[in-house]
Amino acid sequence: MTPPSDRPDIPLAVVAAEAEVSVPTVSKVLNARPDVAGATRARVAAVLERHGFVVGPARRKPTGLLDVRIVDFEGTWSEAVVRGAVTGARRLGLDVVLSVEPDPDDCSAWVRHALDRGTDGLVSVVSVPDAAARRSLEDTGTPLVVVDPRQRPPEGMLSVGATNFQGGLEATAHLLSLGHRRIATITGALDQDNALARLAGYRAALIQAGAAVDDELVHVGRYGVNSGYEGAQRLMALDDPPTAVFASSDDTALGALHAFREAGVPVPDEISLVGFDDLPVAPWIDPALTTVRQPLAAMGATAVDLVHRARTDSGHTLRTELATSLVVRASTAPPPGGPVAATR
Repeated sequence: MTPPSDRPDIPLAVVAAEAEVSVPTVSKVLNARPDVAGATRARVAAVLERHGFVVGPARRKPTGLLDVRIVDFEGTWSEAVVRGAVTGARRLGLDVVLSVEPDPDDCSAWVRHALDRGTDGLVSVVSVPDAAARRSLEDTGTPLVVVDPRQRPPEGMLSVGATNFQGGLEATAHLLSLGHRRIATITGALDQDNALARLAGYRAALIQAGAAVDDELVHVGRYGVNSGYEGAQRLMALDDPPTAVFASSDDTALGALHAFREAGVPVPDEISLVGFDDLPVAPWIDPALTTVRQPLAAMGATAVDLVHRARTDSGHTLRTELATSLVVRASTAPPPGGPVAATR
């Protein structure tokens, strides 16, 4: 809707007379109210636009439903995000329709189904819909928020994430503060923005400390136990293995810990280990895992809040980043033989 100061100086009664409707009907069309028949809306909108008014898409009638889509409900990460979304929806009096789908890159059919059925908004965990689905959302005035998008979302799309760069920097800086200088990392897939940001934070911490940035110590993997296990095996096989590892997720750290135990390399006596996420299992691992806490439930709740704000025009930001924090536990210690002096 055009702000009042920018509206043409034309009485709505003039528009109503031309369109052969009542003044309240003109007001409803101008304010994107849903309770106007399609043909009438089109006729009134044409007259309004001819007089210089800006007419937005009609808002759908509230359904009381919020659609949430996740790719994997077996992992604790997804469960925490969904729990936060459900809590946020309950506060707003909305019921959550949860969809669990296998393809992380294709959520467009889900968008179309939700729009056909009716929904007050959508929250997609990691997946960004294609251009056609985004146009359908815009045409119907239905808000969508992407949580932790795998790739940078298109301009104008609402999203919620965490400070991944800062988390990677703080995890590595912690290991540096203990005296480690041969610090490795096992990354997530580098076609994902969050994995790239964590890797960039790791490298930035090394550069700031004057420590060597050695590509041999970077194992490019994927989030998960298998990747952590394989990465740790490769790192231990190096001629000069690391004394510490920053794993890009807690699941990755679990796999690495298993590999270290198999090889008889105790954590943290011979190698320190840091994860990322602070999943509920992290304090119960032996040794308890030092990790970067992501506010996962808060990310889900914030996404729901953004949907509500977008739907009610109550103000919102396009990109929201929630702060991570380092949680120090028993899996990190100074390197064998004591701290190593800085290189500068």
